[in-house]
Amino acid sequence: MLQKHSHQLITGISFGLTSAVITSLGMIVGLSAATSSKLAVVAGIIIIAIADGLSDAMGLHLVEESEIEKRRSKHAPKEVWLTTLFAFLSVSGFSLTFAIPVLLFPLKIAIFVAVLWGVLLLIVLNFYIAKIKAERPIKLISEHILLALFVIVISHWLGNLISKAFE
Repeated sequence: MLQKHSHQLITGISFGLTSAVITSLGMIVGLSAATSSKLAVVAGIIIIAIADGLSDAMGLHLVEESEIEKRRSKHAPKEVWLTTLFAFLSVSGFSLTFAIPVLLFPLKIAIFVAVLWGVLLLIVLNFYIAKIKAERPIKLISEHILLALFVIVISHWLGNLISKAFE
C-alpha cells in the first residue's frame, strides 16, 4: 500500500514535519520568552499538536481536492484522505516530540535541545527530498534552516514584547 501511495505519504510527512518543526519551535520560543513557564510551553505543544495537526491536515486535504487536471480531480478520494491522515499524524507526532526536552530539562536548556532537534529533523527531511530530486542537499537544507531561524527570532522577539507589555 505504501509504495502505491508514496505521493500521499511523502506529501503528508514532508508537509507535516515541516509544519510541526516551524510551528512548534516558534510557539516554544515565543511562549518561553513571554512566560518563562514550563507548564505554558508543554500545554502549548500539546494544543498545537492537535489543533495545528487538524488545521494543517484539513488545509492539505482541500489543496489535494482542488488540484485539477483536464477538468477532473487529480487525486482519487482515497488518495486525498491518505494525504490528510499522513499530514495529521506527522504534524501531531512530530509536534509532540518537542515536549520531551521540555519535560526533561530546565526550560532554557530544553529550548536549546528543541531547536537542535528541529534543525536535525529539517536537515534529514531536506536531505531526503534533495536526493529524490537529484539536487544538491545544501541548497534546500540551508534555505529551510534559515526560514526556521527567522521564525524563531521573530517568535522570541514577539514573546519578549508581549512579556514587557504585561509587566
